[in-house]
Amino acid sequence: MIRGALLIALAALLWATTGIVAKFLFSGSDLQAVTLGFLRLAVALPFFFGLMLKEQRALARSATSPPKFTRKALVPLVALGFFQAIYQGSYLLAVDMTGAGIATLIALCLAPVLVAIMAAPLLGEKPGVVTMLALAAAIAGTAMLVISDMDSAGHLRLGGILVAVLAALVYAGFTLTSRHTSTGTPVFTTAFICFFTAALILLPVVALSGGFDGLQSLEFSQWLMVAYIGIVPTCLGYVSFFSGMKTTPATLSSIIVTLEPLFVAMLAWVILGEELGVIGIAGALILTAAVIVASRSSAGSRPDTA
Repeated sequence: MIRGALLIALAALLWATTGIVAKFLFSGSDLQAVTLGFLRLAVALPFFFGLMLKEQRALARSATSPPKFTRKALVPLVALGFFQAIYQGSYLLAVDMTGAGIATLIALCLAPVLVAIMAAPLLGEKPGVVTMLALAAAIAGTAMLVISDMDSAGHLRLGGILVAVLAALVYAGFTLTSRHTSTGTPVFTTAFICFFTAALILLPVVALSGGFDGLQSLEFSQWLMVAYIGIVPTCLGYVSFFSGMKTTPATLSSIIVTLEPLFVAMLAWVILGEELGVIGIAGALILTAAVIVASRSSAGSRPDTA
């Protein structure tokens, strides 16, 4: 189980580098957030296609029958791709409009708390007092982050904050859809269909918004950054996470994943010079604690699946 926990922690660290590298790209080129979201998926798709084929061959050799892609099975996977497309664009846009640290803290830390609350009316999972307290703590932590961001930026970057909240809502929708409409589709097959759908959705958005024009401003080193985002945090990060999940209980996994926004905040401070300040650090810790409580509460309402 220790190896699995370390693999999940490694995945969180790799995912954390996405916002950092993206911020370098946005500040040094004319690349739009939605274009980077599309490129990230496009780079990762061949890798996940190969993993899907390998997965299908392994199922064919075993006693397990490969899943049949009926309309009923594909609809939830397409829905997950829709959420993935909106999340990619909104999260990266929040990073561009604010900072990597605050955008990630809000987008990723609010999402599990929103899941715990939204699961009540949608999935019939009644939230307890602890979950409600976690929500209040998450709101307080987010407010402290906004105050800290105002101090460092000199003004309220409301647009970026709201986009980060949108990303959190979309991620919560992704999680709830995944939980509610599980079709038993193998992991990498699910990932490929989800990413392929998201890329198809983002492609016309990028084309119609003139997002491809920004590619002309990219230098060779910046193309390497795009490739890095598509390969390291996306491909290697997800493989590390899924590998770790095989031997790690779901409750523990959900807690370890909360390291990602903290990794981002730390890297943003060291590499980008983004300072949270005393209020921001306190808000980040409160928000992270709320995520852990909400994750444990949410996981406690259903059996571990790992």
